[in-house]
Amino acid sequence: MRKRTKRGKTKTLALPVAGRVAIGVMAVAALGYSLLSWPASVQPIRRPSVHQVQTAAHVSTPVHVASAPVAILVPAPRVETPKAADAPDRLVRQVVDYVSHQAPGTVIIDTRNTFLYLVLNEGQAMRYGIGVGRKGFAWSGEQTVVRKTEWPDWRPPVEMISRQPYLPRFMAGGPGNPLGARAMYLGETEYRIHGTNKPDTIGKRVSSGCIRLTNEDVMDLYDRVNVGAKVIVLPAIAATVPFPPARSSSL
Repeated sequence: MRKRTKRGKTKTLALPVAGRVAIGVMAVAALGYSLLSWPASVQPIRRPSVHQVQTAAHVSTPVHVASAPVAILVPAPRVETPKAADAPDRLVRQVVDYVSHQAPGTVIIDTRNTFLYLVLNEGQAMRYGIGVGRKGFAWSGEQTVVRKTEWPDWRPPVEMISRQPYLPRFMAGGPGNPLGARAMYLGETEYRIHGTNKPDTIGKRVSSGCIRLTNEDVMDLYDRVNVGAKVIVLPAIAATVPFPPARSSSL
């Protein structure tokens, strides 16, 4: 009886051990199946190495500095005041030797050589390049400055309108006005010494009898010449009009 009892105990103890082994085998099989069926796209998370962490620590974040806006300079409208240096050398305003017995302040106009002289003393004069009357409109004689005007208005005389009917009957003074920045009126005539908005005509014979200077030069002359100053216009050729009529053409 005792031997049977011992064998029965042995069998009872052996059953649980076999169950455990079976369970373990099943667990291993399940684990292997799960590893085989793991998605290929899923990658295990790798921790960065110490070297990578140190390298990343030394990489500084780039600083973006906004560039300052570029200022666009818009040139302001310019009033026509041509520089003397833009003219040929002989037409540049300058003090020259000039022998004259006229009083200082007298204006002498050499229409033949397109020069205007302002007498400074017995041996010197300020010389300006000028534009003069075209063929048939040149004149000579002596006049007096009776009036001076800054940025003069322009009213073309009847004679000029009859030749050029497209001209305006009136034009207010300003940079676009053909009389330019200054005008000095001569006696009872329509002739003037004035500026121009066409500086390329200086040194040429293009006007209807008026004497024109660049705006820069006429402003300089304007400040030097007084009302009442004598103006002498020298003859260019023998056929010039010896003395301007009382109502002559301008420009």
